[in-house]
Amino acid sequence: MKNIGIACDHAGYELKEFLVGYLSSKGYEVTDFGTDSEASVDYPDFAHPLAEAVASGELPAGIGICGSGEGMAITLNKHRGIRAGLSWIPEIAALTRQHNNANVLVLPARFISNDEAIAIVDKFFSTEFEGGRHERRIAKIDLPAEK
Repeated sequence: MKNIGIACDHAGYELKEFLVGYLSSKGYEVTDFGTDSEASVDYPDFAHPLAEAVASGELPAGIGICGSGEGMAITLNKHRGIRAGLSWIPEIAALTRQHNNANVLVLPARFISNDEAIAIVDKFFSTEFEGGRHERRIAKIDLPAEK
């Protein structure tokens, strides 16, 4: 997963900018869905384009950031094929990949430091899905498509 998307609201802007620089220095190609300042915005306006890019296969994974992470996670998970996991420590990030095959990492900008964010991001992107018994559970997540 060397191509990823990233999106945030105003509360996540500073952390997003930091992570874009960090990820770029690690060889990631980052598609930035915004926002582009600390001016107040609505997180769904940025979460939806990120989710659409990941769900369509345009990007293999993404990162969503807002103040608590909750609004971003709720919005992202409305999209079929998105499994967004809110993580505030590396161990949770690993479990969202191992057990849930998460394809979007969500970070709570108001509750983690830049160093903590690096540890979480590194763990998320270095952890593989375990498969096995978890495959059955993943298959039950998406609701059937509307007719």
